Amino acid sequence: MLIVFFRAVILYILIVISIRLMGKRQIGELQPSELVITLLLSNIATLPIEDMTIPMSMGIVPIFTLVCLDVILSHCSLKFRGLRKLICGSPKIVVSRGIIDQKQLKDLRFSADDLLESLRSMGIFDINEVQLAVVETTGKISVYQKAQFRPVNNGGMGIKGSQTDPPQLVVDNGRIIYSALGLIGKDEKWLMKKLGEKGMPLKDVYICTADPSGQIVAIRKDKGKKKV
Repeated sequence: MLIVFFRAVILYILIVISIRLMGKRQIGELQPSELVITLLLSNIATLPIEDMTIPMSMGIVPIFTLVCLDVILSHCSLKFRGLRKLICGSPKIVVSRGIIDQKQLKDLRFSADDLLESLRSMGIFDINEVQLAVVETTGKISVYQKAQFRPVNNGGMGIKGSQTDPPQLVVDNGRIIYSALGLIGKDEKWLMKKLGEKGMPLKDVYICTADPSGQIVAIRKDKGKKKV
């Protein structure tokens, strides 16, 4: 039983490392080749766990082989557009100038319900609002709305605002995140000073965010929120 436990732990760590090497896509964003690799990895990893007569090497070697193959293909596809198109396919336009391309939908085996469901997931309930719709290689639909239905933004209204980066999480459960401090151009000394002004020792801080302008929001452990 203990051997099964250690086998499971080793293969778990190996699969996590493998997925990390393959990239940071979510399941719904995987390219066809990446999805195939992911499914194969899960199946291969279960064999040495279920059958104790199978050596660990019979699981480790195929896993690393598949991951290396995926990494090599990814680098090659970055350099060769033709290879990328062969492996991943290419985006398909299903709505152009407000007109649905029924033939393209049929070729993609996309029903009208599939199209409308994807539009509803983006808050679009009327097909007449769509100027352009593209089915990406991941199967996700990207939509460009007609001018009169696009959300109003500051640029469209001629409003000029400051180009300030959003706040970063700089303290997590009493621990300073130095990389986040670097992103906003601050250091530990500045942070400790700001927390000291509010009488909040670092060990008492549950979460603290800060922006480049010097504004911070700190939440004390098990207490309410304090603002600067």
